[in-house]
Amino acid sequence: MVEKVYLTYNQVHKLCQNSAEAILANFKPNLIIAIGGGGYVPARILRSITPASSFLKRPGSANIPIQAIGLSLYEDLGRTNDPEEVPGTKVTRTQWLDLSSLETANLIGKNILIVDEIDDTRTTLEYAVRELQKDVEAAAIKLGRAEKTQFSIFVLHNKDKPKKGHLPQEMLDEKRYLAAKTVGDVWICYPWEATNIDEHDLLASTETPL
Repeated sequence: MVEKVYLTYNQVHKLCQNSAEAILANFKPNLIIAIGGGGYVPARILRSITPASSFLKRPGSANIPIQAIGLSLYEDLGRTNDPEEVPGTKVTRTQWLDLSSLETANLIGKNILIVDEIDDTRTTLEYAVRELQKDVEAAAIKLGRAEKTQFSIFVLHNKDKPKKGHLPQEMLDEKRYLAAKTVGDVWICYPWEATNIDEHDLLASTETPL
């Protein structure tokens, strides 16, 4: 039986807040791409709680724009009384950038922060970086632009386990990967997955926070 750990919105908020300075210092992002659905909430928290208190916003600067992609790797086990999922074998795009619009062109020359909730097998993150890089490079060639686009990654949790996916060695060497916390191979139940948030928070209150 997989050990389950329940996380509250408050805990997610604090993980983002505690990571913001490192993100600003090391990544200097001017665009966020959230991987749905787990990356949406931390991306929004990082960008701005209110215009005056954004973790990644400095006085006099604009809010960092957020774009979204949807990738699915996990598979529902089909149990009606148990929401547990297992990693699948194939990444499925459920949402992607509109390559026929200006979206891809707007990525050229940016410091792009990819945000997800968890780095489990690393398969999803590898896919996101590889495919986004490929799309940006194609757009840059098409438009005759030479600006360097740089990707970095932030996740709430990294599971300390062998990874099936791989990130560019340059990204790791330059420390453009940050996990708010590294944890064991446990099943983390995030609050946006809850069907009963009161019950979820009650379960979280009985545990030692990750």
